[in-house]
Parts: sequence; structure tokens; C-alpha cells
Amino acid sequence: MSEAFKGGGRLPAAFMNPGTSSFVEFLAEVNPERLPGRADLPTGRPTEHLTPEATTIVALTFPGGVVLAGDRRATSGNVIANRDMDKLFRTDEFSAMAIAGAAGIGIELAKLFQVELEHYEKKEGRPLSLEGKANRLAAMIRSNLGMAMQGFVVVPLLVGYDEGREQGRIFSYDPVGGRYEEHRYHSIGSGSVYAKSALKKLYRDDLGESDAALAALQSLYDAADDDSATGGPDVYRKIFPLVDVITDEGHRRLPADEVAELAATVVEGRTQHPDGPTAPVS
Repeated sequence: MSEAFKGGGRLPAAFMNPGTSSFVEFLAEVNPERLPGRADLPTGRPTEHLTPEATTIVALTFPGGVVLAGDRRATSGNVIANRDMDKLFRTDEFSAMAIAGAAGIGIELAKLFQVELEHYEKKEGRPLSLEGKANRLAAMIRSNLGMAMQGFVVVPLLVGYDEGREQGRIFSYDPVGGRYEEHRYHSIGSGSVYAKSALKKLYRDDLGESDAALAALQSLYDAADDDSATGGPDVYRKIFPLVDVITDEGHRRLPADEVAELAATVVEGRTQHPDGPTAPVS
């Protein structure tokens, strides 16, 4: 227990002051050891720490929203550490993030970001803009620099519906907190090169929501086809990618049976064309 909470059972003064709208700043003052970037750095070489790694995430916009999808596999070196990991996190009503890299730190970062946005909304009486959310997440990633230098890198992908612009938007990050807006589509993780190459051929500006979700699954299948750390659809265990959609109606996760149908379409198509659908040459 933090020293701030010992003795008398009374809350420290920080809890009674108006304080900041940032929960991360508040936590840094009251209980800094709870922040991901404040953990003690491990000894030894980074390659000695085979912690589970989250792998491939894709995102693409469509008229009226954005789709976020991720495979389910986590790896530890050459071992499959988890077959049904959830790498997608609803951060508030109009945004979501996904993680690639060190799984434990990524999950902790996502949960802390959820609290950060909720804390801000309660303190200010209004939600952060999507730009503000992207900037807050960049600052949180930057605080993990010490761990990243030891090899425990986590890079999220943030997506959301911008109510002002009335469109879906995608933000990517580097390990030191650099923030970049991506246009139309993007992918992160070990299979991202293959997934993004697939999206480059499949993406159209007039994709509907269902077609965008199908394109995301096709790109993840291509990633799994060439990257051993990316998990493809597991039809026998009924483990399929997770898909989130954000529109002006808010965030929702596609039901498992709907994703299963889309995955079945992908798998069935691959029995005839193992390399997947091709874009027309014009």
C-alpha cells in the first residue's frame, strides 16, 4: 500500500482538492508506482525476457465510421502464449484502441487510458475531443520510454468517430510517443506489412460497414498466411478475430456469430483461391 494511505484511514489531501482533469497526473502525485512507466526495470538483456507479445491489428475507415480488428494470438518467443487474447479495448463511447507489442504493459495502458477519459469527462462535464484523446495517449506512451528501451515496447492504434468532422479517424504511435494520423487504413504488429499490403489492394472509399469488416478479416488472413505470430481463423476451436465498429451511433463490437459468418466466407474463398481476392487491374 502506498505511504499516502497509511495511518488513520484518512484520504490524503490530493483526494480533497479540485485537482487536474488528468487521472494520470493525479496518479503520479498520489501513487506513482501504479503507472506502467514507473515500474522497476528488469535486469538482463531484452531478449531474455520472453513476455507475451500481442501481434497484428488493422483499422480502416468507411463512409460514416471506422472498423478496428485484431487477431487473437499472443506469442512468447516461438511459443503460442495465448490463442484467444482480446487486444481491442473500448475507451469511451466514440473511440477504441488496440495494442501490439508487450501484452501486459499494453493491457495496463489501455485500462489506464479508459480511466483517463472517464476521469476527464467527470471533471470537465464533457468528453475530450478525438484530437485530445490522441494527444493524451501519446503522453502516456512517452512515459513508458524506460521500459521500451529495455525491450518492453507497446504501440497502440487509436480509432474513433470524430463528431465534428463526422468521419472515422485513425491514429498510430511510435514507442517514444510520436503521434501520426493515418488515412483510409493502417496496420500495426508483426504481421502489419502483409495486412497493410492486402488492404492496399482491397480498400475502396465507398466500402460499406460489412465490406470494411470483411476486408479487415481478409487482411488478417493474409498476415497469418505469412507471419507465424499472427493467428488466423480457428474454425475448430471457433476462435475468430475480434471486430469493433464506431459510427455516429457509438462503439459496438460485432457479434461472434456475425464475425464467424464473415470468417467462413474468407476461409471458403481461400479453398478456391489460396492467395485471396485480387484487385482489378485498370
